[in-house]
Amino acid sequence: MMFIQFFVWGAWYVTVGNYMTASGMSSEAIGGAYSVGPIAAIISPFFLGMIADRFFATEKILGVLHILGGIAIFCSPMAVGEGNGYPYLFLGLLLAHMLCYMPTLGLINSLSFHNMTDQEKQFPLIRVFGTIGWIVANIVVSKILKADEKALPLQIAGGSAIVMGLYSFTLPHTPPPAKGKPFSVRDVLGLDSLVLLKDLSFTVFIVSSFLICIPLSAYYAFAPVFVKASGFSDPAYNMSFGQMSEVFFMIVMPFFFRALGVKWMLIVGMLAWVTRYGLFAVGAPDSIRWMIVGGILLHGICYDFFFVTGQIYVDKKAHVSIRGQAQGFLVLITLGVGMFIGAQLSGILNARIVTEGGLEALVQWRDFWAIPCIGAGVIMVIFALLFKYDPKRENSSADKSSPTGSA
Repeated sequence: MMFIQFFVWGAWYVTVGNYMTASGMSSEAIGGAYSVGPIAAIISPFFLGMIADRFFATEKILGVLHILGGIAIFCSPMAVGEGNGYPYLFLGLLLAHMLCYMPTLGLINSLSFHNMTDQEKQFPLIRVFGTIGWIVANIVVSKILKADEKALPLQIAGGSAIVMGLYSFTLPHTPPPAKGKPFSVRDVLGLDSLVLLKDLSFTVFIVSSFLICIPLSAYYAFAPVFVKASGFSDPAYNMSFGQMSEVFFMIVMPFFFRALGVKWMLIVGMLAWVTRYGLFAVGAPDSIRWMIVGGILLHGICYDFFFVTGQIYVDKKAHVSIRGQAQGFLVLITLGVGMFIGAQLSGILNARIVTEGGLEALVQWRDFWAIPCIGAGVIMVIFALLFKYDPKRENSSADKSSPTGSA
């Protein structure tokens, strides 16, 4: 289940920017393509809270969503033709796919947890197959099929989503977890978790997480396009090195966690983003391969040290009664609102900065990557100065706090 789930996403997500460029679409349109995920991340909690968690067995709604989303993305290349076709229709079909796909990320987790006997031990071993699925998808569409600039990855994603949908009906029966529970907007948006904002350090964490997701979006939207422009023959395959490093750092992360603690794990994660963009900027004019590949390999630290540590921090900070809401609020602010704004801004910046082809474009890529590098660096410094973390105090606070009262 995990393997196919993330194979679907990995099959098209890395290649779509190069496909759109080859089809004559603008940088703004590429930014739009990488905005559909954040839009879906903002909307999907309402769908999960209002419908999926209350009325339907998880495996059944998982199947229906994947089939519908698979049809949408399979048909999306039909909107691309002479003169770049109908970009708004293309983006609309991508949005339809992600509106179906994004809720399934929560559904596969709830199905997994419902059918496990030891979540902490079993889930990481199962979830890692999702990352493997993403890596294999990149290898198939890029290294084997050489389809980075073709419609084929979108069609493979659609076909595999339909396969996932049909397979979902064979998964263990998992009844709706919130059947009979009244719907609450406060629960869906995690508004009870706003009590945590009374703590200055938590507010600094939330604001910094939101702000740093804005420059972060540039990587997801334009790194594959940059890698292609730098002369790499199989950009999606080369981008998969980042997921390979993610697997490694996920394994060794507990050792770093004990050595560094929450604050320095978050700072190192932010520093990795700054370093990545710095390597891209310095390496761009001369296409210095080791700098570009080094920036990609930093993905394991970028993602695991920042996002995973952030989730752990929120879990430690929040009272048990609002931990689910607090995690949902973090996702809404970062992967939803932050990434959406970042995708839009990066599309606009890229359209204005990278206007030439050939060697001139590589110099312009340097200027483009310098902007998220500086932005992430400023946010990192502010976070380091203002964020405080005392493990003993935080654990005590989480135990004593309530969703409506103070610690």
